[in-house]
Amino acid sequence: MGSSLACPLDSSVLVLNKMFMAVQIINVRRAFILLVKEQAEVVSTEDGQYSTYDFSSWLEVSEYRAKFFRKEEDDWVRTVSCEIQVPRVIRLTEYDKFPKQSVKFNRKNIFARDNNTCQYCGKKFPMPELSLDHILPRSQGGKNSWENIVCACVSCNVRKGGRTPKQASMNLIRKPEKPKRSPSLSLKLNNSKYQSWRTFLDNAYWTVELEELRNQHAAFRKRLQRIFYLQVNDFADPSCISLRAAIFYDNFICIYHFFKVINNL
Repeated sequence: MGSSLACPLDSSVLVLNKMFMAVQIINVRRAFILLVKEQAEVVSTEDGQYSTYDFSSWLEVSEYRAKFFRKEEDDWVRTVSCEIQVPRVIRLTEYDKFPKQSVKFNRKNIFARDNNTCQYCGKKFPMPELSLDHILPRSQGGKNSWENIVCACVSCNVRKGGRTPKQASMNLIRKPEKPKRSPSLSLKLNNSKYQSWRTFLDNAYWTVELEELRNQHAAFRKRLQRIFYLQVNDFADPSCISLRAAIFYDNFICIYHFFKVINNL
């Protein structure tokens, strides 16, 4: 059990859509509201297998675990009559939309990406003792981007000044890149109590690729459709479609339905 009453309620809960794909992270209070309203169910790991429970069933599971199966990393919420184990993962029973995979470009996420570590000296600092540095200074045309801004301690930032690392004879400990998922989320995964998230978050990488492919397919489908209509309109008599145009049409229909299936995955 947590060391104080407030700690369990400050924990995070991973939210899955109907197809068990990670879509959001919420606090414990919001998770319990969704469970009580029967809009979600708990997803629990048991002996390497995933089981789902509605709220009433989860109360029974919590009662049993409180007596015989309490783990150090578990969080518990105490009520007047019982203790309820804080779920780590819940699944929305009706929501079937794909997650939005966009990482906000802001100060918090840059610090989280770099793990509060100066990218020049390699030392870790509290957030108030850190600053952001443009690798290519703005005075030299540097942009605000994931690839051009890094976390730096005050000392290294002052030493570098308005110069590039090469001009200042300084080296970056790693090449900065845009993260594929929320850096804050990656930090949470370092906590043992959120290890059950990993399976669902690995699936999120496939979602990113699927979203990118879907956009490409939509654009390609429009181009194919336009090409087909131009091919048909080349004939003075629309009823006299040549064999070439007919074959093109058949191929277009096959490709169209193939992409349609992919878009509905």
